[in-house]
Amino acid sequence: MEAVKKKMLMLKLDKENALDAAEQADTDKKAAEERSKQHEDELLQMQKKLKGTEDELDKYSEALKDAQEKLEVADKKAADAEAEVASLNRRIQLVEEELDRAQERLATALQKLEEAEKAADESESMKEIRGSFASHC
Repeated sequence: MEAVKKKMLMLKLDKENALDAAEQADTDKKAAEERSKQHEDELLQMQKKLKGTEDELDKYSEALKDAQEKLEVADKKAADAEAEVASLNRRIQLVEEELDRAQERLATALQKLEEAEKAADESESMKEIRGSFASHC
């Protein structure tokens, strides 16, 4: 009987140890579940933050693309304007050269006109002299 009492006492101790272990396991399980819940909450917050960051990235990427397109348009306009200025400068140079030639032709024409007027005056004077000479003779 003593052996049965000893065995019962051992079983009772084993039961209490098992209950204590089960209680500890239940406490550990609850703590692990709480940590898991906290990690899930943190994960959800980080996912929201990541979504916000991705949205910002998309927004800034689009803004960058728009700015690059505007820069390309501005660069093209600037290049076109530079080409237009170069073309206009060349036209001005050609017009100035034509003006110089026209002024030279005008000066030559005025000189010839002056010589022609002088010759005409001399011719007129000669006619008068001849007319007066003819009327005296």
